[in-house]
Amino acid sequence: MSFEEIVMNIIVYAGNAKGYCFEALNEAKKGNFKKSDELINKAKDELLKAHHIQTELIQEEASGNGHKPTLLMMHAQDHLMNASLAKDLIMELIDMYKNKNEEE
Repeated sequence: MSFEEIVMNIIVYAGNAKGYCFEALNEAKKGNFKKSDELINKAKDELLKAHHIQTELIQEEASGNGHKPTLLMMHAQDHLMNASLAKDLIMELIDMYKNKNEEE
Protein backbone atom coordinates (compact mmCIF):
# COMPACT_ATOMS: atom_id res chain seq x y z
CA MET A 1 0.00 0.00 0.00
CA SER A 2 1.37 3.41 -0.91
CA PHE A 3 1.97 6.19 1.60
CA GLU A 4 -0.87 8.17 0.01
CA GLU A 5 -3.30 5.26 0.42
CA ILE A 6 -2.26 4.84 4.05
CA VAL A 7 -2.84 8.54 4.70
CA MET A 8 -6.20 8.41 2.91
CA ASN A 9 -7.27 5.73 5.37
CA ILE A 10 -6.73 8.19 8.22
CA ILE A 11 -9.03 10.64 6.42
CA VAL A 12 -11.67 7.96 5.82
CA TYR A 13 -11.66 6.67 9.40
CA ALA A 14 -11.71 10.19 10.84
CA GLY A 15 -14.56 11.18 8.53
CA ASN A 16 -16.53 8.09 9.50
CA ALA A 17 -15.97 8.87 13.18
CA LYS A 18 -17.14 12.45 12.81
CA GLY A 19 -20.23 11.32 10.94
CA TYR A 20 -21.09 8.78 13.64
CA CYS A 21 -20.66 11.47 16.29
CA PHE A 22 -23.14 13.81 14.65
CA GLU A 23 -25.58 10.93 14.11
CA ALA A 24 -25.21 10.12 17.81
CA LEU A 25 -26.00 13.73 18.72
CA ASN A 26 -29.12 13.65 16.57
CA GLU A 27 -30.27 10.45 18.25
CA ALA A 28 -29.67 11.99 21.68
CA LYS A 29 -31.79 14.99 20.71
CA LYS A 30 -34.64 12.53 20.03
CA GLY A 31 -34.04 10.78 23.35
CA ASN A 32 -32.68 7.63 21.69
CA PHE A 33 -29.75 7.26 24.07
CA LYS A 34 -29.13 3.57 23.42
CA LYS A 35 -28.71 4.26 19.70
CA SER A 36 -26.64 7.35 20.54
CA ASP A 37 -24.26 5.29 22.67
CA GLU A 38 -23.93 2.68 19.91
CA LEU A 39 -22.99 5.39 17.41
CA ILE A 40 -20.44 6.93 19.77
CA ASN A 41 -18.87 3.50 20.19
CA LYS A 42 -18.65 3.16 16.40
CA ALA A 43 -16.99 6.58 16.29
CA LYS A 44 -14.48 5.51 18.92
CA ASP A 45 -13.67 2.38 16.90
CA GLU A 46 -13.07 4.44 13.76
CA LEU A 47 -10.87 6.89 15.66
CA LEU A 48 -8.89 4.01 17.10
CA LYS A 49 -8.22 2.69 13.58
CA ALA A 50 -7.00 6.12 12.51
CA HIS A 51 -4.81 6.43 15.60
CA HIS A 52 -3.25 3.03 14.92
CA ILE A 53 -2.23 4.18 11.46
CA GLN A 54 -0.91 7.44 12.87
CA THR A 55 1.10 5.54 15.49
CA GLU A 56 2.62 3.27 12.84
CA LEU A 57 3.69 6.31 10.82
CA ILE A 58 5.22 7.92 13.91
CA GLN A 59 7.10 4.72 14.74
CA GLU A 60 8.41 4.53 11.17
CA GLU A 61 9.63 8.11 11.42
CA ALA A 62 11.23 7.48 14.81
CA SER A 63 13.14 4.54 13.35
CA GLY A 64 14.49 6.69 10.53
CA ASN A 65 12.07 5.56 7.84
CA GLY A 66 9.82 8.59 7.85
CA HIS A 67 8.01 10.13 4.93
CA LYS A 68 8.33 13.64 3.63
CA PRO A 69 5.53 15.82 5.06
CA THR A 70 2.85 16.39 2.46
CA LEU A 71 -0.27 18.49 2.21
CA LEU A 72 -2.27 15.25 2.16
CA MET A 73 -0.72 14.17 5.47
CA MET A 74 -1.44 17.55 7.04
CA HIS A 75 -5.01 17.28 5.78
CA ALA A 76 -5.32 13.83 7.34
CA GLN A 77 -3.99 15.10 10.66
CA ASP A 78 -6.48 17.97 10.53
CA HIS A 79 -9.35 15.54 9.94
CA LEU A 80 -8.22 13.31 12.77
CA MET A 81 -7.87 16.19 15.23
CA ASN A 82 -11.27 17.62 14.28
CA ALA A 83 -12.98 14.24 14.57
CA SER A 84 -11.43 13.68 17.97
CA LEU A 85 -12.53 17.09 19.18
CA ALA A 86 -16.02 16.57 17.76
CA LYS A 87 -16.28 13.28 19.66
CA ASP A 88 -15.26 14.87 22.94
CA LEU A 89 -17.63 17.82 22.59
CA ILE A 90 -20.53 15.74 21.32
CA MET A 91 -20.14 13.29 24.19
CA GLU A 92 -20.50 16.25 26.57
CA LEU A 93 -23.62 17.43 24.73
CA ILE A 94 -25.10 13.94 24.85
CA ASP A 95 -24.51 13.86 28.61
CA MET A 96 -26.38 17.15 28.87
CA TYR A 97 -29.32 15.68 26.94
CA LYS A 98 -29.26 12.60 29.19
CA ASN A 99 -29.27 14.74 32.34
CA LYS A 100 -32.09 16.90 30.99
CA ASN A 101 -34.07 13.78 30.15
CA GLU A 102 -33.58 12.36 33.66
CA GLU A 103 -34.80 15.62 35.23
CA GLU A 104 -38.04 15.55 33.24
